[in-house]
Amino acid sequence: MDAGAKEQRDPAWWGRRAWSLLSAVRARAPLVQCVTNLVSMDIAANALLAAGASPAMVHSLREVPDFTPRCDAVYVNVGTLSEDWLPSMRAAASAGRPWVLDPVAAAASGFRMEACLELLALRPAVVRGNASEILALADRSVPAASNFKGADSSHESVDALEAAKSLALSSGSVVAVSGAVDFITNGEQVVGASNGVPMMQKITATGCAVTALIAAFVAIEPSDALVAAACALAVFGLAGEIGMESSKGPASLRMHLIDALYCLDEEMVTSRVTIALRP
Repeated sequence: MDAGAKEQRDPAWWGRRAWSLLSAVRARAPLVQCVTNLVSMDIAANALLAAGASPAMVHSLREVPDFTPRCDAVYVNVGTLSEDWLPSMRAAASAGRPWVLDPVAAAASGFRMEACLELLALRPAVVRGNASEILALADRSVPAASNFKGADSSHESVDALEAAKSLALSSGSVVAVSGAVDFITNGEQVVGASNGVPMMQKITATGCAVTALIAAFVAIEPSDALVAAACALAVFGLAGEIGMESSKGPASLRMHLIDALYCLDEEMVTSRVTIALRP
């Protein structure tokens, strides 16, 4: 990107772009195949529906050759990985559709790390994980048991920024690190998306749901996965902010977040999305 193009990407530009992509998702209802974990299926499907996309929780290896080529994007999530599901993930990721990887708890076991690295070699458009997942994936390592915190991150997103840039350059994928500020990078550019509320971390699989939303946005904008990922993260975070205004705790926030995602309008998105290029 040249300097002139960078200058145009001010906060107002990002707000307009986020609204444009969300509007396109609503108009086109991209079909997103989700080969995702059992915990996340409900919230991921509901988030996609609320945003205007069409989710399909299809994971049978026998269905992939017929079904996946009809999809607009694929979302692969290793949260409840098994030897039975891995071939389906490989096949779906190899079907020629834009796809997104969520390496949940990548460092939980050698099997899981090997699976994530194998999938990463298939060139996802976007890899979205928390800081601990991205650090482990970039290092290609499984930490000692005493340093492992399950699917939750033990690091801040900024701690994984250099690892994310390195991983993006080595993999050819856009890498998104979730946290208080979500960082999105192609290895050269870095974008920060700052929407969201801390209580979203108290709802299981919100990270999985936003990765599904990234897949829907990538379906609309496959040629610029960095912009698609940044806008999806900000839109989902904004829905969390608006949902929090009516919530007392995690259970009510889950409901209000999905409602807010469905009800987002142009004024809300263009005025409240917070995305900025980092110098």
